[in-house]
Amino acid sequence: MARPGAGAMVPGSGLGFPPQNVARVVVWEWLNEHSRWRPYTATVCHHIEDVLKEDARGSVVLGQVDAQLVPYIIDLKSMHQFRQDTGTMRPVRRNFYDPSSAPGKGIVWEWENDGGAWTAYDMDICVTIQNAYEKQHPWLDLSSLGFCYLVYFDSMSQMNRQTRRRRRLRRRLDLAYPLTVGAIPKSQSWPVGASSGQPCSCRQCLLVKGTRAASNAILASQRRRAPPARPPPPAVRPSATFAGTALWAGPAEPPPPPGGPPRSPSAPHGAPAPGQNNLNRPGPPRAPRASVPPGVPALPVKNLNGTGPVHPALAGMTGILLCAAGLPVCLTRAPKPILHPPPVSKSDVKPVPGVPGVCRKTKKKHLKKSKNPEDVVRRYTQKVKNPPEEDCTICMERLATASGYEGVLRHKGVRPELVGRLGRCGHMYHLLCLVAMYANGNKVSRADGSLQCPTCKAIYGEKTGTQPPGKMEFHLIPHALPGFADTQTIRIVYDIPTGIQGPEHPNPGKKFTARGFPRHCYLPNNEKGRKVLRLLITAWERRLIFTIGTSNTTGESDTVVWNEIHHKTEFGSNLTGHGYPDASYLDNVLAELTAQGVSEAGAKA
Repeated sequence: MARPGAGAMVPGSGLGFPPQNVARVVVWEWLNEHSRWRPYTATVCHHIEDVLKEDARGSVVLGQVDAQLVPYIIDLKSMHQFRQDTGTMRPVRRNFYDPSSAPGKGIVWEWENDGGAWTAYDMDICVTIQNAYEKQHPWLDLSSLGFCYLVYFDSMSQMNRQTRRRRRLRRRLDLAYPLTVGAIPKSQSWPVGASSGQPCSCRQCLLVKGTRAASNAILASQRRRAPPARPPPPAVRPSATFAGTALWAGPAEPPPPPGGPPRSPSAPHGAPAPGQNNLNRPGPPRAPRASVPPGVPALPVKNLNGTGPVHPALAGMTGILLCAAGLPVCLTRAPKPILHPPPVSKSDVKPVPGVPGVCRKTKKKHLKKSKNPEDVVRRYTQKVKNPPEEDCTICMERLATASGYEGVLRHKGVRPELVGRLGRCGHMYHLLCLVAMYANGNKVSRADGSLQCPTCKAIYGEKTGTQPPGKMEFHLIPHALPGFADTQTIRIVYDIPTGIQGPEHPNPGKKFTARGFPRHCYLPNNEKGRKVLRLLITAWERRLIFTIGTSNTTGESDTVVWNEIHHKTEFGSNLTGHGYPDASYLDNVLAELTAQGVSEAGAKA
């Protein structure tokens, strides 16, 4: 059955502070490595709200309501999620939506990935899709939210505007998210600075809050304008900017109707003319602009003093405000990142001083039988006869009382009241809690017998990963990285072919893909850069650089992805945030390697 009405073009949505003393739906979200806020399920959010009511500065053990989240704890004081088996920390936030929106009704929109599993959309996108669905729009354009997709409600599908590939989507009913009423402290609405008491000034928050203000300004301006006697000339609008890339905007243009021809990637995406309330009506196609119209000021989009997307976003918001004031504006195209160095002849490629060889290969690893959890825990701990009056940070119960896993987990010889101290770091836990944490870890850690302290991240034993077989090459090239003018560059080339997943992987026996290989990465050829290279070689040999999972950028499952150790893949610029100059990168990656148990002391041992 056809859905009447025009399709919808959505403005960039912003999430802000809720009004005081107004009922709002609470959605807790965590920030992934691609700066996207991902929602917890409604069940988990209800659990977090229950703990919040009892202790607003306490901790939430997510494994108590979701078995898949056993390693995770949320610290409400610092607003961070902590993974106990890897030490990974991610920001969380308590976000608010209208009770009549999708989360308030328990409605979840999901898309089907390559593995046939269903993945929930980000909550702001879910709300936008539900609004268009309720207004009976036949389609919805998500490009202004930063996603090059069209959603068709008749066929319940999502189409990539550039590749024309379609995926199924579905709308299902679930538990409604929790409702809160009353004055809401700003510190719970958005993470705040440590001591300023002001809203967070990180790039993600600035981007969202600034976009919200700009969008409100242009919508208010459109509402104030009286409808003209005759159709006005096409409105010129700025384009959305994401990850340091901007397209200059021309006249409003509708997206292609279902089944229509694909639009050229260089053609500008359209915005509605004033007074149309963001409804897009079919119209004749327009030719793409070749140059900036005369008399229209150009706003160059470039990185002014940093590497992230905040500066291009501010330029785009300036254009929105100028457009709202009736001033035409056009954004110039941002410079393209320089991903690779100039061509290098074989004679100019040299070995890295102090690093033997130029290549390391890893073969298929046969997973050993899992170690007995009790034996592993006893190997690294010493019993504590008189435990102090402190909390066990795994179960959040007092050490002097029984473990919170009493009655949930049973192991012979490990009584729930026993407490152990880890050898090197000295942190104390219930032995049963350590057994539970180890038993719920990944298959590889259970096979290699390694254990990670949940508090200080110290690794006991030698941690190995699930990286598929492949090859790592490294050598010197006679070109300098930005910020290292007098230094040659170490180039690392990773190459992993497609293959079949082993018993340590998510879907044993199933094929996995390896997109984007060979992957080139860069380090400066100085003392610290060579130190990082030696440790990366150790991490490669321990299968810690890559793993098999679901890509956060494409949504593809059963594919090779990076594994918590960041690399610089942009050679001559830093427009994507994965290049140079970056004064703190080498120290940061050394810290990430240490968190994986890879250090010079451990490598020598």
